[in-house]
Amino acid sequence: MQFLDGHRPPYDLTYDDVFFVPNRTDITSRFDVDLSTVDGSGTTIPIVVSNMTAVSGRRMAETVARRGGITVLPQDLPLSAVAETVAFVKSRDLVADTPVVLGPDASVSDALALMHKRAHGAVVVTEGGKPVGVVTEATCADVDRFARLRSVAATDFVTVPAASSPRTVFEALEAAHENLAVLVHDDGQLAGVLTRTGAVRTEIYSPAVDANGRLRIAAAVGINGDVAAKAKALVEAGADLLVVDTAHGHQEKMLDALAAIRTLDLGVPLAAGNVVSKSGTRDLVAAGADIVKVGVGPGAMCTTRMMTGVGRPQFSAVAECSAAAAELGATVWADGGVRHPRDVALALAAGAANVMIGSWFAGTYESPGDLRIDPAGNAYKESFGMASKRAVAARTVTDSAFDRARKGLFEEGISSSRMRLDPDRPGVEDLIDHICSGVRSTCTYAGARSLTELHERAVLGVQSAAGFAEGRPLPSGW
Repeated sequence: MQFLDGHRPPYDLTYDDVFFVPNRTDITSRFDVDLSTVDGSGTTIPIVVSNMTAVSGRRMAETVARRGGITVLPQDLPLSAVAETVAFVKSRDLVADTPVVLGPDASVSDALALMHKRAHGAVVVTEGGKPVGVVTEATCADVDRFARLRSVAATDFVTVPAASSPRTVFEALEAAHENLAVLVHDDGQLAGVLTRTGAVRTEIYSPAVDANGRLRIAAAVGINGDVAAKAKALVEAGADLLVVDTAHGHQEKMLDALAAIRTLDLGVPLAAGNVVSKSGTRDLVAAGADIVKVGVGPGAMCTTRMMTGVGRPQFSAVAECSAAAAELGATVWADGGVRHPRDVALALAAGAANVMIGSWFAGTYESPGDLRIDPAGNAYKESFGMASKRAVAARTVTDSAFDRARKGLFEEGISSSRMRLDPDRPGVEDLIDHICSGVRSTCTYAGARSLTELHERAVLGVQSAAGFAEGRPLPSGW
């Protein structure tokens, strides 16, 4: 990465402050770009879902891993819940999506409550494990909410053998003018579902899989208590990567926790953070981190900078920390502050191996929250920061009432924010398409066929706020 004409400003920069300068290139297609990462995480696209309770769950983990990213489960989950989630994700198909399943005697209200847990927006009605109907929002329109699904389910749905290629599934849907195919095993048992777009995505993305060909998933652990024992239990439960996580990563308790986990030699990559300086990066790597998480205060749910004045503009933090990590054979993740695909591309150009995304993914079908509708008819989900009063209350539930009250006085972060579902991109896969399309195009402009080449070849300029505003589209006209 270099700055235009070698002019690097004497002050720190965030993503809005910089822009790419196009290079001469011989790349003719964005699909010539390899988005796989080199940090040991096994991701084939540079996306990590943050370990936020309002964002990270089993539906998110399954869906993101199928497209090549990885999801980090929150540190506050009980070990039994982590083990159950990991087992679920590891058992998922690499191509077919997991269907929402109900029996024929379930009610329409049951179906409506569940169908938007998945972006495909359908419920498969089964008897004895075999599909007998499909219910969508359209089939439930103007129907009594207590009606049974056997009376409203469409029975002329498209079925395709589970072993069929995605291209075959797509062609079957095209011929039937339908959007959803039900995949069945040879014995007629339900195997999964696949949409037209899902079939196309399988030829664009490669799943993030472990050595046994199962979807990857990560888990977080804090720095309090018996950290080593919990880390070992998480790996035994099947976690492919561990994230040692605390808001202020450059502290003695973090270094001690990292060292304790490293001595166990668990055989999985170890990420830790957060820091924003080269000294913090070097100390975490020396203590045992393979990956350093960079970012203090840039997240949408974080009030740290306004409360404390602590933090650093994210682009400069990533650039400095990635350079320090590279000197030691380690890598960094850029954690927080991305609002557009350009921000992801800039973080990668600055040297990040992966980019962590939280609130941006909160407003999707796959996030754990319930889908709600505001008075204007807009769909949304609630999000909250992991240092907020809401998160602290959940984390300290076993403390005494007095200790909970004391800790509650010092929360940071937003406890409730409505994350609207974008009507054009309501699913996390839609956002992944959006992000990866932008990053691939950035690489073609930079003349880079890989993320490593993007970092090496990127030429960046510094712009004013007016320069950033000029690049925004004007959908409503002049």
